[in-house]
Amino acid sequence: MKTAEYAEYDAMGIAELIASGQVTQAEVRAASLSAIEQLNPEINALAEIWTDEAQATSGPFKGVPFLVKDLGLTAKGHLNELGSRLAAGCVAEEDSNLMIHLRQAGLATIGRTTTPELAASTTTESKMSGPTRNPWDLNRSAGGSSGGSAAAVAAGLVPAAHATDGGGSIRVPSAATGLFGLKSSRGRVSMGPAVDEVWAGLAVHGIVSRTVRDSAALLDAIEGADVGDPFTIGRPENSYLSEVTREPGPLRIGLLMHPLSGARTADPIAKATRNVALHLESMGHSVDEVCLDIGLSWESFVEMNGRFWSANTAAWIDAIAAATERPVDSSTLEPSTLALHQMGTELTATELLAAMHLRNIVTRSMGKFYSEYDVLLSPTLPALPPAIGCYNEGQERLDGRGWMDRVFTHSPFTALANVTGSPAMSVPLGFDRDYSLPIGIQFSAGFGQENVLFRLAGQLERTMPWAARRPQVWAGKL
Repeated sequence: MKTAEYAEYDAMGIAELIASGQVTQAEVRAASLSAIEQLNPEINALAEIWTDEAQATSGPFKGVPFLVKDLGLTAKGHLNELGSRLAAGCVAEEDSNLMIHLRQAGLATIGRTTTPELAASTTTESKMSGPTRNPWDLNRSAGGSSGGSAAAVAAGLVPAAHATDGGGSIRVPSAATGLFGLKSSRGRVSMGPAVDEVWAGLAVHGIVSRTVRDSAALLDAIEGADVGDPFTIGRPENSYLSEVTREPGPLRIGLLMHPLSGARTADPIAKATRNVALHLESMGHSVDEVCLDIGLSWESFVEMNGRFWSANTAAWIDAIAAATERPVDSSTLEPSTLALHQMGTELTATELLAAMHLRNIVTRSMGKFYSEYDVLLSPTLPALPPAIGCYNEGQERLDGRGWMDRVFTHSPFTALANVTGSPAMSVPLGFDRDYSLPIGIQFSAGFGQENVLFRLAGQLERTMPWAARRPQVWAGKL
């Protein structure tokens, strides 16, 4: 199988080729590794290539090449460095629940992808690995914190990859690199066994892919609670894969054009979002521009998230430092991470409880919204991806709250779904022809309503297809 041929298939397509005997697992693996060898030096999406993983013997994705993010899951015997010098050389002692499910699905994991340090950023430019570059424009960020996974999939190194999302880390890089990325509901995918909830329930596991059906089928493979999980969410009535081909019916859609901070969405992004709204109306959906009330001010919303981020990051850092016997200082951590660590260690228990109270206010407010509307439509990002180096510039002068302001200025639309625990997706429906860059459009729905999003995503993929767009760095050219 030639590399250029391999790149044209999604994960389900490759699985079908292997199952029918048209290609072997070894041939597919060789094509993927060839793409990685030739293109990864340009985009820097991989932290490590695994050479000792056995061939899959069963599962719906038997032999399909796959990558896992260097954070959020563990694979026994493999490095788990979290994009940080503090955790350099750390090796996982067991497979996490998600890794077990990925193996059971038959995925052939061939390496780890880059991430910003401890995922506390929406660009992937760590001191540990260096900047991950956007396959559409090598001078721009691929987003974060799942930037390595997104860059690898967008460039055709693998058809799909693992990602996590605690404030937009699936959807932000998906928007930056032209992928489909869905953040599932809180509790949909197990975070265990070492932890119950990550970032106080803000974070979830997921997938970035080039097709809706891949994300749906892979969520089918990994969803569901495992023994000892703190709570369970109702299992879907139908497979998510089957929902992709179902028509969603007329939906009530609320349109949020600009960030709640009072900032304005850039003109190309706003134009693309309105074009999607018009297209949705042409298909029979109702779209109303809304003034969204989340129950508290933007400043309080950012502060609330900052308390969750910093408290969890501080505890995480202290645990790693104790295990590695390394200092918590500039020799092991980046300035923004140190700032979050300081903010987290200075928080009181009552301040963290106050953040939980604010989260409840936001969740109740959005519950009312979803009683009136089926879907919230917005841009995924308010601007095109920044140039490499711009996002992190001057971070040494920021305290923890200053860093949170920077993160939420870059990505003001995505964190709301993390706070409420609701599903949300970025769909690559727009395109800026002046800069040849994709534009992601975000859709979110009520808690547990992934089926609504997959039906809508399938409809949009059929009526506003994006598959023909290819980035500058693309394995299909090899």
